[in-house]
Amino acid sequence: MVNESPDTRPHRTIRPTRRGRLLLLIAAVLVLGVAAAVLVPLLTREPKTTEQARSLVIPEGWRASQVYVAADKALGEPAGTTEKAVATADLPLPAEAKGNPEGYLFPATYPVTSGTTPKGLLRYMVDTARSRFGAEHITAGAQRNNVTVYQTVTIASVVQAEADTAPDMGKVARVIHNRLDRGMPLQMDSTLNYALDRSTLDTTTGDTKIDSPYNSYEHKGLPPTPIGNPGEQAMVAAISPTPGPWLYFVTVAPGDTRFTDDYAEQQRNVAEFNRNRRSAGTG
Repeated sequence: MVNESPDTRPHRTIRPTRRGRLLLLIAAVLVLGVAAAVLVPLLTREPKTTEQARSLVIPEGWRASQVYVAADKALGEPAGTTEKAVATADLPLPAEAKGNPEGYLFPATYPVTSGTTPKGLLRYMVDTARSRFGAEHITAGAQRNNVTVYQTVTIASVVQAEADTAPDMGKVARVIHNRLDRGMPLQMDSTLNYALDRSTLDTTTGDTKIDSPYNSYEHKGLPPTPIGNPGEQAMVAAISPTPGPWLYFVTVAPGDTRFTDDYAEQQRNVAEFNRNRRSAGTG
């Protein structure tokens, strides 16, 4: 959510982000199959001849840290193995990523067997992302918005964390572009959650003062890397944001996200959200 300047906020203002809701929705995500199926073997060691492939589902919006944990479990590796493999996997990442695959571990359903290695799995995830994100319409969209493809992936990762539906994604992307164009800090709670390695709806004034390049209240511009791994819907929103003047948004209630360019209206919307949270016993 984009809220007011922290200097004018109450000591504890609660605002929604998609990431806080994601943990509660993972089971539904897996059932609904939001991740696209990837049906290419990822074998670099000999599998059992009669072995059937198992499915590793990477939902849209997961952080790299979540992907590593899931990969270790699926491959039967000790905790931390997949994360350690990043350093020597020779991943085909853009130079801007500086070896960090965050944003490029493409959300999909991956078949794994006893022959699948962490390095092979990571390479295929990144290869898939580069193929999807390197498409002509993505490159053209990035150029149209005066950003790089890597920056577009970063924008898409914030969109993925902040919005649930395609219409809201398009509007959140517009808020991001409008704020960047005006030299305003993004003030996105999702970036704070990434910095603090958490998923929550609760953000305090103290949180907005943390010393981190991912603190988009203190630092203008985009965070230094993506804050998760976006899906194609979020990428479409990032390259083709919905036209509009919006600078603020808040999800007042499920299915009711309000966008505005009027700061006073945003304050009223945030107050309504806080009342709803209190009445539900969650604030």
